[in-house]
Amino acid sequence: MSSKQKDSATHSLVAGTIAGAVEGAITYPTELVKTKMQLQGSQQYIAQGGHTYKGPIDCASTTFRTQGIGGLYRGLTPMLLGNAAKAGVRFLTYDSVKEQLRDDDGKLSMPRMMLAGLCAGVIEGATVVAPSETIKTRLIHDQCMPQPKYRGMVDCVQTAIRSEGISGIYRGVVPVMARQGANSCVRFAAYDTLKQLLVTHTTTDAKNIPFAYSFGLGMAAGTITVYATMPFDVVKTRMQSPSAKLEYKNSVHCVWRVASDEGPAALWKGATPRLSRLMFSGAIVFAVYEEVMKLMR
Repeated sequence: MSSKQKDSATHSLVAGTIAGAVEGAITYPTELVKTKMQLQGSQQYIAQGGHTYKGPIDCASTTFRTQGIGGLYRGLTPMLLGNAAKAGVRFLTYDSVKEQLRDDDGKLSMPRMMLAGLCAGVIEGATVVAPSETIKTRLIHDQCMPQPKYRGMVDCVQTAIRSEGISGIYRGVVPVMARQGANSCVRFAAYDTLKQLLVTHTTTDAKNIPFAYSFGLGMAAGTITVYATMPFDVVKTRMQSPSAKLEYKNSVHCVWRVASDEGPAALWKGATPRLSRLMFSGAIVFAVYEEVMKLMR
């Protein structure tokens, strides 16, 4: 790898990590609400006395009323650390792979953008997202129980490893990889396609896009991603819940159970809070990434 390529890879990693941390800190409450809404349909969740919410607004207001502002940030630490690391890995992988996929004229077709995004999502899912989101999901699930048992993130990790081994924090790794692969495939392809259209039809420089433009493009890409990949997210959340072993044989069985027990629409459960998160997370992460990259050029 040349010095220029190493610098480019380092810039992608640094910019992605900063963008992920900023985005995670700002949008976390919507992630918490989305996860609570997805967990509550589980039979084991109901049997254990988990709280049931009427909708996202009721979930957020009830959490705030009963647990204060801190309740809306329960599970933030693993999510924040994971978000920073996964965004760094995601942008590093995507930028590296797409450079290898460019044609002789330096252009990148839509299928190749999607392939680069898929590779980025699968790698971030396997290395970072699976453990961080397993812990986040367990902490949120525990918060919904009548008698919470975890004292915090460290206690949750120790308990999971002690009772289930290291695999306990990698629960649901296959649906995580599928979801992250689908997310990145759609989001990067949507963002870069919209970015190319902007550059082609305006005088905007591809390496110096104004903050407002990258924010708007990221918001559009996030919106497209939500509705295209929502079932992957629901299955991922169910497979990472503490009761997953008792209810589901595997990811395919989980899809069948959710659809047959709760109706096909349940595979899009939590779409509203996820939309509010990914719409703005897409806007924030791409805008911050572009700004940090400008500073390092």
